[in-house]
Amino acid sequence: MRIRNFQVGDEIVQAEIYNEAAALLPKLKLVTAEDIRRRSRSRDFDPAARFVAEVDGSVVGYCGFHASGRTSYPWCRAGFEHVRQPLFERVIQVLIAGGYHSAFAAYRRDWPEVAQFLLDNGFRHARDMVNFVISEADMPTRPSVHRNPLTPLQPRDIPAVAQMGLGVLRTGSEESLRRHLFHNPYFSSESLFAVRDRSGDEPVAAGILVADITYANPADLDADMPCFRLGAFGAEEVQTKRVNGLFSFLTREGAETSSLALDLMGQALDQFEDTVGGTLAAQVPSDATHLLRFYERYFKRQGAFPVFERRFGL
Repeated sequence: MRIRNFQVGDEIVQAEIYNEAAALLPKLKLVTAEDIRRRSRSRDFDPAARFVAEVDGSVVGYCGFHASGRTSYPWCRAGFEHVRQPLFERVIQVLIAGGYHSAFAAYRRDWPEVAQFLLDNGFRHARDMVNFVISEADMPTRPSVHRNPLTPLQPRDIPAVAQMGLGVLRTGSEESLRRHLFHNPYFSSESLFAVRDRSGDEPVAAGILVADITYANPADLDADMPCFRLGAFGAEEVQTKRVNGLFSFLTREGAETSSLALDLMGQALDQFEDTVGGTLAAQVPSDATHLLRFYERYFKRQGAFPVFERRFGL
């Protein structure tokens, strides 16, 4: 067996391997060579982060990772399952050598063999990403009086947002969070809101509403698919699905969590109601329990997918 990096021309066999290996899994979405070719031409694609296994000169399996540390399952042709473990171990070795402190993977909950492989390789089920929707008819009454000032979020607020998001945010630094929120090519800073303390200075809650009619309608999505949603706090620095009407918020745990979130949601809707088309979406990590409670109270649960993590050297 030989393991090498992805090369131009591997697209056809990679599509064949995936469609064959995953053929019996629920809700499989077949891929084409053109799908893979398009992804391999994107700016963030790194051929050094994708590996193929060859036996007697034929490609029989592949595996890879993204810059975020998200790893893929090693897909192999039938009869060549023995290449799966060394292929995956090569990915882990390269991540460790590259200075990564952890890796993560996300797949459908109803693909148990994939989950078991990850657990057998030192990953743990860290959390679920839970998806929600709410229609305009079911939205709670917007507060008529706001006890705290509502303003746009500002770059100077990043340290406070980072503190609110401890344990939720997946950014590596305050600077990466600033870039994600204020220099994102897929939403503008006008999408960001804050509830401030009585002095009008320090933010006590932060929110975002992604509004773009060209993005996916959340009601049409398979919410069990392992797709992180653009703008959701807890889905930074990963490849995301662009969803129209995605609402997300951060605040410290406390008695006012729901009222702060409702203030933010009302402010966002006042600005973007005509764009979101009568439906809001949300995605929240299950281990952010105080945030999860808000969505469970006011939104309709749409689906979820598990996230597995492995830390290195700890």
